[in-house]
Formats: sequence, C-alpha cells, structure tokens
Amino acid sequence: MIAFRDVGKTYRSVFGKSVRAVDGVSLDANAGEVIGIAGPNGAGKSTMISLLLGYLAPTDGEVTIDGVKPRTFIEREGIGYLSELINIPPSWKAREALTRYALLAGLPDVDVPRRVDEVIAMLGLEEHRDKRVKALSKGNLQRLGLAQALLREGRVLILDEPTHGLDPVWTQKFRDIVDAIRRPDRVILIASHNLDELQRLADRVAIVDHGKVQRVVDVRAAATGTAHVTYRLTLERGVDVARRHLPGATSLPDGTIEVAAGDLVALNAGIAAAIAEGAVFRAIGPAHSSLEQQFREAVGAEP
Repeated sequence: MIAFRDVGKTYRSVFGKSVRAVDGVSLDANAGEVIGIAGPNGAGKSTMISLLLGYLAPTDGEVTIDGVKPRTFIEREGIGYLSELINIPPSWKAREALTRYALLAGLPDVDVPRRVDEVIAMLGLEEHRDKRVKALSKGNLQRLGLAQALLREGRVLILDEPTHGLDPVWTQKFRDIVDAIRRPDRVILIASHNLDELQRLADRVAIVDHGKVQRVVDVRAAATGTAHVTYRLTLERGVDVARRHLPGATSLPDGTIEVAAGDLVALNAGIAAAIAEGAVFRAIGPAHSSLEQQFREAVGAEP
C-alpha cells in the first residue's frame, strides 16, 4: 500500500551546499501491517515521513500510497497523522479542537459529535474535554494529539513518536489502542526512538541510518531467534567461576557479566558447570531485546 522506490532527497542551501538526507530508500508497507521506523537522530526518518505526507517531493525515485502520489491519495481519502511536535492553539478547548480538526478532516457534520466523543473516550480525556489546551499536561496534550490522529478512520495512519510524554499506564493503553485499530485494509506506520515499544507493536521495523534503510527486521521472527544474542547474568557469588566456564564473558561495573551465545546448549552447559563449582545465579536474560540487538548491529552502536 505504501511504497518507496529507490527514493532520494537532497537538500540544497542558498550557499550551494548539498545534504543527502535520504539515499536510495526502497520500502513497502502492506495493508494490515504495523510498520516501525527506527534510527538515530538525523538518520532520515523525518524526511521519509515528510515525503510520505507529500510535504516534500523526492529528488529521485518515487513514493506512492495505493499506487498514486501521496498528495493525490490524501486529497482523495485523507490520512491520520500525529506529528512529533504537537502544536494546537493554546486558547482552544480540547473538545473544541477535536471538533474543528474533525471538520477539517472532512468528516460529515452529522458524524462529528459521535466521533469526537469516541476518541475522547478512547484516550481517556473525558475530564479534560472542557479544559483549554494551554492547561493540559504534557501527557494529556499527547493524548489529545493522538485523539486528533484517530478522528478519521482511514486506511493510512502515521504516528511520529506517539508515546512521547505518556506515563507507563497510558503507554500500555496505547498498545491496546493499536491492537484495537488494526484492520486488514489499514497500514499503521510508527516512527519512534523507543525500541521496546516498536518490538511490542510492530510486525516489521525498518532501521534507518545515514539516509538509508540499513535493514528491515521481522520483529516476530527475530523474537524467536537465538543467534547473536548477548545474555546478561547476575550472580550472588562466583563471578570468576562463571567467567571461567563461559568463554568470552565480560564483567560489567555493576557486577554482572555478559556473554554472546548463539549456542544455547553450550551456554547452559557452562552455567551448569559454574553452579557445580559453587556459583549462584540470581538472574539470567537477554542483555538487549532482539530488536535492540539488531539496531545496534545495523547502526554500528557499541553494546
């Protein structure tokens, strides 16, 4: 449904300097999927979103939604979009803001009150509906932004840092909302620095760095794999004993050790041998989520 085909974007300043923000990006996002985009600051994520929204035209290549240019699709069907920075006039009241955005989104007048009430309930804004935007906390403002993005029940939803500012309770509720709004005919694209959130929410995650898609991770498959996983082991006693039986293990300042283990049988054998010599383990688990591990490898980050 969403397609980037060898897309590049070059910015040129008035002084003639060129910056290649996106370089040769090819990526598909299919109906029914939740697609994540992750990358360091300056990796090209924001430019990709601007291209997808039709705010920018690619220097080369092609971006399409359902086979047509983004602006053509948006003018025809509309799109749900949450920007990273939410900028709603501070004097508007929350319900008033949603009503205005619903009308701008092209919802029929007769449907506006019902849909506004639905998204207010979905985002838990009932007690804030008559507050002015300037009186909302950061978390409540973020929820208002999410409510605005969900007003139009269209086939494309783009969310840029959607959990920014949300407390743990609403971060969890956001996951439930994403599960609830999945549809076979809808694609949801989420750009986020929060790899844990993307691991929980997305079907696939495109890892972007230096303007290129470095890899696309099938999150569900990656979660079941064991290759190249680094494990962190916390011991009550016997760190030296454990390191002797776990080749390649490194000690960390907090007293834990880490060991790369693609072979779980060998890892278990080493742990068993250490326990037999008196080592006592308090906790064992992956040092990083599977997505975080892939991210570190893709962008060259140190573990």
